[in-house]
Amino acid sequence: MKPKSPFILSALWLAFALALLPALHAQPATPPAPPPAPAEVEEKAAPPPVAVDEEKPAAPAPAGEEKPAAELRELGAAGDKTVEAEKPAQEEKKAKRTRTSGGSSGRRSGNERISFGHDSTLAAGEQAQAVVSILGSSSSAGEVSDAVVSVIGNTRVTGGTVGDAAVAVMGNVYINGHVKGEVVAVMGNIELGPDAVVDGELVCIGGAVTRDAKASVKGNVQNIAIGGRHFDFTPLQTWFHECVLYARPLAFNAQLWWAWCIGFAALGFYALLALVAPAGVVKCAQTLEEHPGFSLLSAVLTLLLTPVAYLLLVLTLFIGVGFVLIPLFSLGLFIAALFGKVVMLTWLGRRITKIFGDGPLAHPFFAVLIGGLIVLGLYTVPILGFVLYKLIGFLGLGVVIYTLLLMLKSNRTAAAAARAAAVAAQPPVAASLVVPALPPVISAATLPRVGFWFRILASGLDAIIVGIAFGMIQSLWHGFGGVFPFWYAVYCVVMWATKGTTVGGIICGLKLVRLDDRPVTWSVAIVRALGAFLSLVVAGLGFIWVAFDDERQSWHDKIAGTTIVRVPKGTPLL
Repeated sequence: MKPKSPFILSALWLAFALALLPALHAQPATPPAPPPAPAEVEEKAAPPPVAVDEEKPAAPAPAGEEKPAAELRELGAAGDKTVEAEKPAQEEKKAKRTRTSGGSSGRRSGNERISFGHDSTLAAGEQAQAVVSILGSSSSAGEVSDAVVSVIGNTRVTGGTVGDAAVAVMGNVYINGHVKGEVVAVMGNIELGPDAVVDGELVCIGGAVTRDAKASVKGNVQNIAIGGRHFDFTPLQTWFHECVLYARPLAFNAQLWWAWCIGFAALGFYALLALVAPAGVVKCAQTLEEHPGFSLLSAVLTLLLTPVAYLLLVLTLFIGVGFVLIPLFSLGLFIAALFGKVVMLTWLGRRITKIFGDGPLAHPFFAVLIGGLIVLGLYTVPILGFVLYKLIGFLGLGVVIYTLLLMLKSNRTAAAAARAAAVAAQPPVAASLVVPALPPVISAATLPRVGFWFRILASGLDAIIVGIAFGMIQSLWHGFGGVFPFWYAVYCVVMWATKGTTVGGIICGLKLVRLDDRPVTWSVAIVRALGAFLSLVVAGLGFIWVAFDDERQSWHDKIAGTTIVRVPKGTPLL
């Protein structure tokens, strides 16, 4: 039978709506004040008594006033009787409120049983409007006028009546009473006992339905499989209760054998990576030991810049490159994160393996195994287990990124030294040979690199020029669209790709060059401009980086493989 999706959606909505009942019933409703008794009304309306002399007999009242006075006396007597009749009822209501306000592990609001992180129970003979548990189980054997709901817990109706529905989200449902509405289990099983009577539909998503032969279901039975199979979600529920609620990945419980299998499988994979690439693992571990501060800084910057990098990559979708760059970037981050965990386990295991010297145990394979076993044990500690899990991935990725930057820097230094050695090895030119003067070679290896303040000066001149042109065009052509940063970037891209510098750079004697001495192409100029937005959005840190970098490179220079050099005076830049 095909499932009715509207009903399923309404059942799920009911489960999560009832989960918000603690907020709606945080303050108990104050009962309205009872109306004043008739006697009190008449007493307030009656005039003050007049003193009467006992020696003189009272004057007889007029005949026309005898009837109202009699009515007042009768009305006052009736009011006294009403007050006396309401007192027992009020005392009974007060006692009922007192009985319903205590005696449960969960919180009750009015006549509802609501618990967060605990179980809610309604005993036989008791009444409640609803029984709700969030991260706990709900059990009822009494009379429930609304629903019995459990979110990440089991729902049990062992007797009595449920006026609306019995729902369990990521839990099992057991019914052995009368449910006038629907019975729903999402990622759980449904079991009906011999005394179960369900007036509505029976919906089970992902689990199995078991019913006694004597059980009665008047509505439809919908057992929806996930992937063509019915699963037992009890181990997953145990992991939520034993691990998630304690902020730890693992716990010692027989139901969590699958989680331990995943942990040991991951440890085996990390050990295999250490066996395949031992040199890279050892180099990254040494980076963490020698540069712990820069490794942590690299981890923080990677965490901050990853969303920005994805935003820039999304912009490249308009030119068709992003469909390739985004998957490659994501794959690179994933591989770096995996390798970073191997590095962190190696670094931890080396604290122990170095005791045994340079023997076979010095191999990173054994360091990963020893460090992994220590980490698996620490994963069972509440709160510390979750913090350690996140810290290993976070710091490991930063160590790998910083090691790659150090390797790139060393390679460029070695290339520059090789070029200088090749120039020095050339034979000297004979003195008698007259060589015409040649223009200086503009290269990152032969010319001094520009620092932070000269870059700011040249960029400020360019901003003034572009701003004046932008304002003039807008005043002449009101339909001229766009914003200033966009047109400034367009100006820089055109000037870099065609002249290798800007107007401000010409005034200050600056030239944009590539580290491999190849010409600056349009693609390199566009990549550098997009990288400049990345340097700008993080409080301009990418531009300030030039002042602290040994290579005098900004972040967008490192992305594009470029730098800015100062050319000698008289060198033509156009």
